[in-house]
Amino acid sequence: MNAKMKRRLVAVTGIIVIVLIAVLAVVGGNSAARTVSVAEAIEVQDDAKIKVEGNVVENSFSIDGDVLVFKIYDKQNDSLAEHQLEVRYDGGVSATFGNDVTAQCTGKKDAGGVLNCSELVTKCPSKYESGVDALTVPDLLGYGQKVVDKPVKVVGTVKTGTLAGVDAAERFVIVDEGKGDELHVKYAGALSDDAGEGATVVLTGSIGSDGLFTATNVSLEG
Repeated sequence: MNAKMKRRLVAVTGIIVIVLIAVLAVVGGNSAARTVSVAEAIEVQDDAKIKVEGNVVENSFSIDGDVLVFKIYDKQNDSLAEHQLEVRYDGGVSATFGNDVTAQCTGKKDAGGVLNCSELVTKCPSKYESGVDALTVPDLLGYGQKVVDKPVKVVGTVKTGTLAGVDAAERFVIVDEGKGDELHVKYAGALSDDAGEGATVVLTGSIGSDGLFTATNVSLEG
């Protein structure tokens, strides 16, 4: 290879390297998300990709097919939820999603101020509660009308194949493993990842005249 060909090869290689560096810079710049608070996210005006974490405002969510719309707030610094960011997520809804779950949302805001979330991670810490003073499912059902609409605690095991999303009419079914009695449960709150099928849980809530138990709190027995 003569000197002229070597110079051309070096020049071409240099151009390729420069182009690759430029492409990587553009891709890296577009994919990197800036971490902001809920208050800061509300003020964002540009098309920047941001990552924001907050707790789901109670009963702020709606689900239409695979589209989830909800609002988050900064629970630690804004306990009254005066500043709320609306989020839209076009993806599957996790069974753990619900009121007050911690949601980490990554995406870009639209002209209406809604964060179009491309990545959603939900986190719910495990909660434990003793089941010593809780009723069993057979005991609860045995009381009949005497306990309808009255606050009680009941313990049971989440039945396999019954765990559903927060938008379902029934969230799950608990069963008494000894006698096999079942209790259908409605719950709009967040579920711990550990409170899945086969887990023993303690529910606080009340049973309606239709036999459906509306839970206000779900904890792992411990």
